[in-house]
Amino acid sequence: MRKLNILIVEDGQSQREMLRDFLISEGHAVTEAENGEAAVSAVSNRHFDLLLLDYKMPGMSGLEVLEEVKKINHEIDVVIITAYGTIETAVEAIKAGAVDYITKPIELDELLILVDRVAERRGLIRENDLLKQELGKTGVTAEKIIYKSSRMVELINLAGRVAASRASVLIQGESGTGKELLARLIHQLSPRASRPIVVVNCGALQENLLESELFGHEKGAYTGADARRIGRFEEADGGTLFLDEIGELSPAIQVKLLRFLQEREISRLGSNASISVDVRIISATNQDLDARVSDGAFREDLFYRLNVVAVSLPPLRERKEDLTALIDHYLEKFTRENGKNIQGLTAEARDLLLKYDYPGNIRELVNIMERAVVIAREDYITVGDLPFKNESFNNFSGRNISGSLLEMREELEKNLIIEAMAKEDNNQTRAAASLGMTRRMLRYKLKKYDLKN
Repeated sequence: MRKLNILIVEDGQSQREMLRDFLISEGHAVTEAENGEAAVSAVSNRHFDLLLLDYKMPGMSGLEVLEEVKKINHEIDVVIITAYGTIETAVEAIKAGAVDYITKPIELDELLILVDRVAERRGLIRENDLLKQELGKTGVTAEKIIYKSSRMVELINLAGRVAASRASVLIQGESGTGKELLARLIHQLSPRASRPIVVVNCGALQENLLESELFGHEKGAYTGADARRIGRFEEADGGTLFLDEIGELSPAIQVKLLRFLQEREISRLGSNASISVDVRIISATNQDLDARVSDGAFREDLFYRLNVVAVSLPPLRERKEDLTALIDHYLEKFTRENGKNIQGLTAEARDLLLKYDYPGNIRELVNIMERAVVIAREDYITVGDLPFKNESFNNFSGRNISGSLLEMREELEKNLIIEAMAKEDNNQTRAAASLGMTRRMLRYKLKKYDLKN
């Protein structure tokens, strides 16, 4: 785990020294400050990764210190130390920019988990920043990398790590989640970036046409083959072949693809001659390939050859932290493309967009935003410009709430917990704070409603 440079801000000397000795024993560099003024001075003169900040101190309050250090170093992570039972102070601090909180008396095991989580997050962000620098060198546009959620940060980092290899990658995800964009990202970050990425939709062509499309054919190979044709494998030589909807391949083409992955050779239709090609395979599917293998519809040996590195793209409803950035991006994009002067969205319109579950994922969001920009008559997009019926939002996530008052209350509580957990990346501490309950109570509710975490 990455070691951190930590500043402990605590007016109690014994508490401060206990935390210092424990964190040093875990390998972290630790500096102490006995009050808010000393903390602000320290942050002004040195770099710190993490601030452990007591909320209640003489002089400057923890909240005041938080606001000041964020002005000096916006990237610093702050964890609030607060008395047990004063959750409202933690909520206030998190809204002001703290990443988490811990209650007194401090359990050292809990503190270690929290510090390790901060270290892991900072490592991911650092890795992601370096990756974005590399993306800038390749000319990949910002549209391809719009995300803020930690889940997407981890996924993009994984893409960056596998890009340098020649290993086959299988991208799984629902329709509209951006599987082709991710494939292009991996290609652009790879040593093959100067060579082409060739895209083939395996579900769009009949078997005989797809075989010719992939492997090419010789003149006279079949009726209508009036001339030799170079296939997509040969076009992609030195680069990447992206096979979308890989689950639609027929058994015969599965055999030929397996042969390529084993021998790195292909044969055109109508020829027995072998052709060596240097192609990296990235494939994608919205199907459950494990189930297809179990059913005998997809070869197990081919599945393992394609699935050297598996990447799972989450649906948009599971990465709602990215919604605001995506909405604003496509609003600006389509406003510019259509020569309009739209200044933004009304609060009601934005609220509907943030609550919607997007069964069509990003592809559906793009369609909604383009349509809204095109038909909007005012300077701001309104609810009337969106293709939603208001009654579909009278309950949370489209669920029907009916029955007794108790059932309605429990359904509402359950959905509030689901939304809070999604918003906070399944972090129980922050979700509990946003809901105004203790983490122990949240764990009880998660178990009561059989919600997986």
